[in-house]
Amino acid sequence: MTRLAVTMLVVAACAATSVHAEDASPYAAITIPLNIDQVPGKPVYFSTGNPGVPGKDNEGNTSNAGFVITSDGVLVFDALGTPSLGWAMLREIRKVTDKKVRYVIASHYHADHIYGLQSFKDHTDAIIVAQERAGEYRENQETADEKAGQRLDQRRGALFPWVDKDTRVVPPDITFRDRMTIALGDKRLTLLYAGPAHSSSDIMMLVEPDSVLFAGDIVQNGRIPHMNSDDVSTTQWLAALGEVEQLNPKFVIPGHGKASVQAKQAITFTRDYIQTVRSAMETAVQNWTDFDVAYEQADWSKYRDMPAFAANNRGNAYRIYLELEQSRFKADKQ
Repeated sequence: MTRLAVTMLVVAACAATSVHAEDASPYAAITIPLNIDQVPGKPVYFSTGNPGVPGKDNEGNTSNAGFVITSDGVLVFDALGTPSLGWAMLREIRKVTDKKVRYVIASHYHADHIYGLQSFKDHTDAIIVAQERAGEYRENQETADEKAGQRLDQRRGALFPWVDKDTRVVPPDITFRDRMTIALGDKRLTLLYAGPAHSSSDIMMLVEPDSVLFAGDIVQNGRIPHMNSDDVSTTQWLAALGEVEQLNPKFVIPGHGKASVQAKQAITFTRDYIQTVRSAMETAVQNWTDFDVAYEQADWSKYRDMPAFAANNRGNAYRIYLELEQSRFKADKQ
């Protein structure tokens, strides 16, 4: 074989290695592709997760996320629940555009939305943005939305190999308190603090001039939401749903469940569910009824067959029972 032929083979091998390295996941590969849709006529894309709870059957892909392509780069909203899923989202972005990923917005610091941040932190220069109380996730385990270390250990078992010993919680680079506006190219992206509601650090993002709202877990369409954490406030959650109505976006992307072209329709499920549970537990608190008795007496038939009911409903009812009980005690003291 001539020296030229050897050289050409080496170059070809290097090129092939380069392409393979670019395409290969540095994390455990997912076998279920992301379900990516585009908002009709808009440079806004979103991934819809499985409506169940995170597990090996869905590879941890239970939340929604998305990205906005502007004339000056890409902004991502949420990063999904494993580094592998975050990498898959990054690959989906590269299928649509080669523009730089400039920002990643974390709607709140719950595991199913943030473990994918690791991929963006390690493989892009994107700035990670969250509401300032997101820091409690790591810094104050007594008031955090979820106890970070315990949750990560749980997911390392439930979601191995997609969450493993090398998976880490990535903190935000910058935070804000109530409102933040990012002007990126031809888009204006307004971040709105909506918590503490589903979590202490809930935010929503309005994409203008497209009138698309990424609602985070404030809106959950067709799936029983998770409410069993220390900072849940269903009172504020209902107020945040009212804010969604006032914004009146043309397209709503919830944190879980199907996107919708009608804001009022999109929030109806979440609002009705919260009000149903509150009503049942409020009656129990007023009558000094034991929680277990109240739960068994309540009519859950409307929701019993819905995704995540078995995993979430009882815990949700108990959390709301405690919330209403605490409110009653405060009122009695006054």
